[in-house]
Amino acid sequence: MIIIADGGSTKTNWCLINEKGQKIYFNTEGYNPYFSDTDYIIDSLRKTMPQDIAYEKVTEVDYYGAGVHNEEKANIVKKALEMHFPKADVFVGHDLLAAARALLGHKKGFAAILGTGTNTCIYDGRDVALNIDSLAYILGDEGSGCYIGKKLIADYLRGYMPPEVRDVFFETYKLSHDEILDNVYTKPLPNRFLASFSKFVYDNPVNIEYSRNIVRNSFIDFFENLVIHYPNYKEYTFNCIGSVGYNFRNVLEELAHHYGMKVGRIIRSPIDDLVKYHIETKKK
Repeated sequence: MIIIADGGSTKTNWCLINEKGQKIYFNTEGYNPYFSDTDYIIDSLRKTMPQDIAYEKVTEVDYYGAGVHNEEKANIVKKALEMHFPKADVFVGHDLLAAARALLGHKKGFAAILGTGTNTCIYDGRDVALNIDSLAYILGDEGSGCYIGKKLIADYLRGYMPPEVRDVFFETYKLSHDEILDNVYTKPLPNRFLASFSKFVYDNPVNIEYSRNIVRNSFIDFFENLVIHYPNYKEYTFNCIGSVGYNFRNVLEELAHHYGMKVGRIIRSPIDDLVKYHIETKKK
């Protein structure tokens, strides 16, 4: 049996392909090695993975995850997976590679992630050929759910949010100034906390123009600080994966055209296309 996984900072999508070729999908929380150590991941896998799967029969695990920027971070996740799947050959790769393979298959092109975090690359049909560092949620991640959440929270705390939106925001979350700062600066997983507010921007029916401007300005920062710095970027189609890119795709498509890029694929999750990529690769 083979398992393929796409792990974001918030959620991991898994697909098990059994001996009959059947696909079994399930989800767990996300495991970013910048925020989760090996013991935490092992404990979470034991608690949240389906109990009716014979994990000792899994022979291969292809895991792509957020935060897997180098061998040290990859090993945090790999050790946990090797413990949970004791007889499997485990591969751990970056979620950006997963996005590129899912969006482009074996073709060259531009691929981006816009979810809890942000990432971008030029893909050569097999691997990431060029990547401008997103710098994660403190220094960068422009256009991400976390980035949008930061803009919203900053407006709320500073009193810049329109009164009618502020009222709805408070009724929705009932968070005080101190509670917000405590979640951001002292509690675990602040990026996930901030990204959760991008849902409010998407769902909020009051003053839609305000919400749209937050998203638009976040995406402008995404293009200005990342996308347009790739050599000959206008020669590529714009391809993107992730809940934020998908949910706000009308704004994203508008800006892609504004910056001179044709729009290719914008999809929510890579897991189906990633499974297809691995199945086709094995046939070659």
